[in-house]
Amino acid sequence: MLSERLLTTVVRQCTNRYLKLRPTEEARVPAPVPGQRYMLYMHVPFCERLCPYCSFNRFPFSEERARPYFENMRREMMMLKELGYDFESLYVGGGTPTIMLGELCDTIDLARETFSIREVSSETNPNHLTRPYLEKLKGRVQRLSVGVQSFDDGLLKQMDRYDKYGCGQEILERIQEASPYFVSMNADMIFNFPAQTEDILISDIERVVESGASQTTFYPLMASPSVARSLARTVGKVDYAREQRFYQIIDELLAGGDAPLFEHGSAWTFNRRGSGADGEDAMIDEYVVDYEEYPAIGSGGITYLGESLYVNTFSVKDYNAAIESDRMSLMGKTTFSKRDRMRYRFMMQLFGLRLDKRAWERDFGCTVEAGLPVEMAFMKAAGAFDRDTHDELTLTPRGRYLMVVMMRQFFIGVNNLRDQARAALTGEERELIFGDGCARE
Repeated sequence: MLSERLLTTVVRQCTNRYLKLRPTEEARVPAPVPGQRYMLYMHVPFCERLCPYCSFNRFPFSEERARPYFENMRREMMMLKELGYDFESLYVGGGTPTIMLGELCDTIDLARETFSIREVSSETNPNHLTRPYLEKLKGRVQRLSVGVQSFDDGLLKQMDRYDKYGCGQEILERIQEASPYFVSMNADMIFNFPAQTEDILISDIERVVESGASQTTFYPLMASPSVARSLARTVGKVDYAREQRFYQIIDELLAGGDAPLFEHGSAWTFNRRGSGADGEDAMIDEYVVDYEEYPAIGSGGITYLGESLYVNTFSVKDYNAAIESDRMSLMGKTTFSKRDRMRYRFMMQLFGLRLDKRAWERDFGCTVEAGLPVEMAFMKAAGAFDRDTHDELTLTPRGRYLMVVMMRQFFIGVNNLRDQARAALTGEERELIFGDGCARE
């Protein structure tokens, strides 16, 4: 546990240092670099109810707020087209992207008409896995990721998801019906809830297998300090001491043994063998693995281009006003040093299970050993590397868990960044997020 605690501390210190927003007056993100591959991220910040563990930008849904918002996201897409961007992949996150299905479909259709998009991934919730929704999404979306979190009815009630989305058996049956509609159906799961036992976790894994989902992602429970307080009031305080054991159970049951049903797509993503989601080209939830740089549109979107990270305003009202005045809604920015960019690639590529050493030398002008000597020494001493050649680094099972620790702490840092942006909300929007009956700080 010493190496995990040390890693947690170091990543926390690094993210606290370089994930600090400074105000920006820039009206546009930078233009694309010729020859660079980009993915487009699109954020839909509306939900029927707000989950206590979620740190993403989200507001209670109302059609009055959502309809003009979708229209402005389509306008923002055209701003990127004017800058010279093209995209081969689109990821729609939230919130609940499918909350206004017609608007979502219109937006996806425009993206396909405007850019060279080959694959679309979208998130959704279990109550939207109905035939009318599935028929509309079929062909438009190749990878659908449904937020399950757990099939356990007790945990679903604790998370305030039981009444919203049904019992575990209902969710299981909906995934079984929806899976044939998509190239990849991903079941998003969370492990290490305070009330989750090993038996509950094993049951969740068994039901993922039974669901027919071609992919599953098991995230460790992670939250920024503000959401951690909300979590403590609803589901209890997180115990990170159990995390490694829970991850080992997931790894062994899904991808272990002589004839595993799944194989790793990333440190916490598993692709079912023999399905449309297996192989090197499978789409995974962490688009940052396949696309190091990406512009993000929509309120609360986070863009990473070159050495700069931009955050769009968390205010839907301010977002609409910015787009309607022909500006992007950039409210904050942070700049990465070369060392920070090397650490970012080191983490993201190893999280994706392989670091390309030749590409590293081409892009940074040094070896990974020369660029990150302390990080490399730590990972070697911890037994993290399976292959360490002139061409690549790959991971042992121990190394995969260390990447889970690093990514968990990195995303907590990103959630802190979101908290910085959310703190600027005022008036009605602040009351919607922090008022009685909603998600308090």
